[in-house]
Amino acid sequence: MEQIKAVLFDLDNTLMDRDRTFRGFARQLISERVKVSGPEETERIIEYMIESDADGYRPKEGFFKELIQELPWIVKPDLTEMKSYYDKNYMSHARIMEHAVETLKACRSLGLKLGIITNGFSHLQHRKIDLLELRDHFDAIVVSGDIGIKKPDERIYRLALKKLGVRAEDTVIVGDHPRNDIWGAAQIGIRGIWLLRKHVWSPDLEGGTPWYTIKELDEVAPLLQASCLTAK
Repeated sequence: MEQIKAVLFDLDNTLMDRDRTFRGFARQLISERVKVSGPEETERIIEYMIESDADGYRPKEGFFKELIQELPWIVKPDLTEMKSYYDKNYMSHARIMEHAVETLKACRSLGLKLGIITNGFSHLQHRKIDLLELRDHFDAIVVSGDIGIKKPDERIYRLALKKLGVRAEDTVIVGDHPRNDIWGAAQIGIRGIWLLRKHVWSPDLEGGTPWYTIKELDEVAPLLQASCLTAK
């Protein structure tokens, strides 16, 4: 087994706690713009919004249109107002994932190169990275919106490898999405550490099972340290 020289990290629900971030935004929206009878209705609407949002994988325009139609607004917004409210307020609730910073520092102490590889609009993903003060931890950052290619297209992983100056067999990826993070990267030989969150492994994802499966980020560095020692 080749010695590990680099680690790629997903952003949303890997380095950024998107669940906490979205809940914070939903709670603000309801408190400021929606008619509710009390805490129970607030929680019901939050859960409805979480389900409708589909962990961020649903196109925002369709999500906003549904909210405009279904929520009991104080004053019903139009689509432009909803987009503006989201852009203004969502990232103010950004929260870093538990153990993220300690994990990045531990990986760096092992002499590993670090990269981010994330799908999303350029301005949103870069803003997340900067608000969470993550940029200085990384040697390379690849955002799908910057290049017009998104995971699991193998070209985005190859670009990340090129930026880091490493080979696929020297690299692992840490992420929560089975297809975009683990299976996609495995198609070019990158080993995957699957962070268990909301997603389940689909039976059709053949030829790309996780190298390791973890529940928290603080499991990453010990796995990599053991692998580095084994490879020597």
